Amino acid sequence: MNAAPSSSASETARAVAVECRNCGASMELAASARTAVCPYCALPSVIERPATRDRPRPAYALGFVLSREVARDRVQQWVRSLGFFKPTRLRRASVDDLRAVYLPAYLYSAVARTRFAASIGENYTETETYTVTNDKGETETRTREVTRTEYRPLEGDHATFVADVLVTASKAIDNDELEAAEPFDLRLLRRYEPGLVAGWTAEDPSLTQQQCMALAREEATTKVGASLHAFMPGDSHTGLVHQTALDRESLDLVLVPVWVLALRYAPNAPPLRLLVNGQTGKVAGRAPTDWVRVAIAVIVVLAIVAGIVALATSLSPGSTP
Repeated sequence: MNAAPSSSASETARAVAVECRNCGASMELAASARTAVCPYCALPSVIERPATRDRPRPAYALGFVLSREVARDRVQQWVRSLGFFKPTRLRRASVDDLRAVYLPAYLYSAVARTRFAASIGENYTETETYTVTNDKGETETRTREVTRTEYRPLEGDHATFVADVLVTASKAIDNDELEAAEPFDLRLLRRYEPGLVAGWTAEDPSLTQQQCMALAREEATTKVGASLHAFMPGDSHTGLVHQTALDRESLDLVLVPVWVLALRYAPNAPPLRLLVNGQTGKVAGRAPTDWVRVAIAVIVVLAIVAGIVALATSLSPGSTP
């Protein structure tokens, strides 16, 4: 069931007053939140604010596939896989405080028209003559086939459709974090309805459309550049430069499922945030390096090398006993 914000709330306020349509209780809700659960009657509600340019109504949503238990297991596996140079306390940190969130993101597509220039390499073989000295000390002339590359300049135009570019619309989760948790199976996109997210935590966009469009264009241009390398003819290429213009752009707000965990492992260290893809279970996070362990490892290696050198020196024929 939908809940409506009171008339005193504004889009620029830090919080809005929401009235439960079942029991009438009033709740304070963060301005960026889209969903709430009444603490008195447990009724899940979806707050449908008037759409604006920077807070449009979601066009699509992806459902959760992984349960909390499976997501927690994936996080535990990720933590156990950390290498020697990561803090030991991470392996003992609690992973139970997982939170399911429908994260706002924009799905971008466009037609990309690119002008490019590169040097294209074509391989060819030729016979090379060389001389060697055999076991008897005699000089022999031999031949071998060698591969050489001839480069020629190439310029041209390339047009392609760039689809399925997903960028964050949340100030809390940067685009690199979301990209690290991708891909999502966009074939399972469903038209947004409030019932899809009722009972879950769902966030409204906190980045402007202009900011998200800039992120999407940057990612699309990078994607085109990567595809150009595969498009180049010949056996190899070098010096590829390109300039891309994007046309017929589309930007749709979608809600994607993620499990979020702020992993607290030390009282004097900021929590490590992990994102778990709510469809695939892929875990994304940047574990810090334990520089004390790195220093200890370097000292141990240097001590071993010094010991080997000292032993070799003592065993050499010219050494003094």
